[in-house]
Amino acid sequence: MHPFLEGMILGLTLAIMLGPAMFSLIQTSIHRGLYRGILLAAGIFLSDLVLVLLCYLGALQVFGNQRNYLMFGIIGGVILVAFGIVTFLRKVHVDDDNSLMEVKMPGPLTYIFKGFFLNFANPFVWIFWISAMVTVSSSHDADSSAIEAFFSGTLLTIFATDLIKVVVASRLKHYLKPRFLIMINHAVGILLVIFGIYLVVRTFLNF
Repeated sequence: MHPFLEGMILGLTLAIMLGPAMFSLIQTSIHRGLYRGILLAAGIFLSDLVLVLLCYLGALQVFGNQRNYLMFGIIGGVILVAFGIVTFLRKVHVDDDNSLMEVKMPGPLTYIFKGFFLNFANPFVWIFWISAMVTVSSSHDADSSAIEAFFSGTLLTIFATDLIKVVVASRLKHYLKPRFLIMINHAVGILLVIFGIYLVVRTFLNF
């Protein structure tokens, strides 16, 4: 499978992951309108882009030695599997009035900064991107073109799906019930586990 398509698969999985950024995106789109929702999505995208670039620069240093491929590929894959299990078991709490997160930002630029720092300050986002970068780098033998294609597919897919969420957020409001959100968490957790196992197996095959 082409790395870009692999990245799109991961992006689609992350697109339905529940977290502060997603809740804020939906809340903003419902209560502040389409334009501000897009600005928030842009801030989240920029945050992910910066984190991926930072992880990529670090990965280039780590994978200067080919003997590290197998070890880090396994470690990264196991972390992805663990992340999937945590996501599967995560409890979801939604208020009766479907209040997800208050976003009170007056100016357009403030929404971009809000999306950026809301995502950037989440330690789980850092852990995930580091794990994904290490695992993908090892599974593709630190091939820079393959890594760039993979994460281009991932980031573009996340941003595109975030824009879709913004557009349809008002229609999703009535479906944001605890049972529905738990089902989404279960689906995302299973997909992350499968994806982590797949990358570990690919690392072994390449090694």
